[in-house]
Order: sequence, then C-alpha cells, then structure tokens
Amino acid sequence: MEQVKTEQQFRDLTAAVKPTVAVFKTTWCKDCHYIEPFMPSLIEEYGDRLSFLQVDRDDLPDLCSELNILGIPSFIVFSEGKELTRFVSKLRKTREEIEQFLDRSLEVASAMRS
Repeated sequence: MEQVKTEQQFRDLTAAVKPTVAVFKTTWCKDCHYIEPFMPSLIEEYGDRLSFLQVDRDDLPDLCSELNILGIPSFIVFSEGKELTRFVSKLRKTREEIEQFLDRSLEVASAMRS
C-alpha cells in the first residue's frame, strides 16, 4: 500500500479511473494496528480491481480536515478525483466488514461507469 506524503500526491493518485481506496490511519491508533495483519491479503485479493493508498492523518491534517476525517481508520474510495464510498465508524472494523465495503465500492464504481 503506497504511503502518501503530500496533498498533491494524494490528488494525483485519486484522480485515476481505477477506483482507489484511501486508508486514513495514524501510528498511535490501536484500531489501525488491528487491521494491519489482514490488509496485505485484502490488497492482494482486490488489487486487480482497486488501488490502495495510505494516509497518516497526522502527516496531512489539512487534507483530512477537508475530507472530514474524524474517526480512524477511515476508508474512502475515489475514482477520477470524486468520492464514491466511505466507511467510517467508531467501532473496530473487521476483515469481513472491510470486504463488504470493498465489494459495495466496486458495485458503485461499476454503476458509475455504466
């Protein structure tokens, strides 16, 4: 998962036609660390249909404020610079919930192309 360091890099990566999953995290977030063991296999499973990037909320606070990122980890899917779907909750996210979100995001992206 590519680590985004600048707002311009974020905008360039999310401008792609291929849906891009932006994962907003921080180093001190326990729930962010909870998803780390299974994220690589999810990226491998969905990598042919989705791109993945990671944003440290503490590194890009202005961008996160602009995107209204309050809870972490947060997942937002973009295509052509536009937000398609968002998965934010105050509860710990399970692998199954993230898979359901990714599947739903692919459905939305497909419907948008039609």
